[in-house]
Amino acid sequence: MKYITKYKSPNYNSRSKSKIKLIIIHYTALRNTKEAITYLCTKEKKVSAHYLISQNGLIYNLVNEKFRAWHAGQSFWQDIVDINSFSIGIELDYKPNGINNKFSSKMISSLKKLIIKIKNKYKINKKNILAHSDIAPFRKKDPGKYFPWKLLEKEKIISNFKNITKNDTKIIEDWFNKYNIKSKKKIIIFALSLIGYDTRQVYKNLKNYNSLTIAYKSKYLTKFTYVNQETLYTNILKHLFKNLLTKN
Repeated sequence: MKYITKYKSPNYNSRSKSKIKLIIIHYTALRNTKEAITYLCTKEKKVSAHYLISQNGLIYNLVNEKFRAWHAGQSFWQDIVDINSFSIGIELDYKPNGINNKFSSKMISSLKKLIIKIKNKYKINKKNILAHSDIAPFRKKDPGKYFPWKLLEKEKIISNFKNITKNDTKIIEDWFNKYNIKSKKKIIIFALSLIGYDTRQVYKNLKNYNSLTIAYKSKYLTKFTYVNQETLYTNILKHLFKNLLTKN
């Protein structure tokens, strides 16, 4: 795989001895690749990523993988609060309301190859290929609801839970009922915390529930134009069952 390496960001530091176990996908929300490179390579911006992928599929390696790039910000996943130390960050040249508002086929083709290479190199679990909105659901939306997660799922690059049945999810429901957790909303919040999401702010302020579930739906329920609570509830139980019973 070829990378363009002539642009380097000064915005990184040591990972110490942290093991790389996450891949985080972002979009730049800037007008084009040139602007993104300038932004990510400007010291004063204090932000970077290991990779940037252009609309035409070119991959720019801005920070060596051995270093801790500054892409995640304040974030959380499965009790990890310093996401930058445990992750590889990939930025996509995409802006929702810009001329670069499409995830081009060349971009996604390069992204898939890059994810597979990183995943195999560090033995990263499919469950840990994440959106920026997964790790920061109360402040971030990228890569957004139009990102082709279903394509990555179909090609087995990320996890899916198509084969989980209603009988399987009943096991999860029975477990919650055993501990007198019967409200579907409470079950959703609890299940999302077990999957890896940061639910602490939801318990502090229930208004954050919408932000949390929107982040989940933008990744796992993009095929629906409208998602009611029952569909969300069933999907999350399937997801949790898959996570608990399988390694990948």
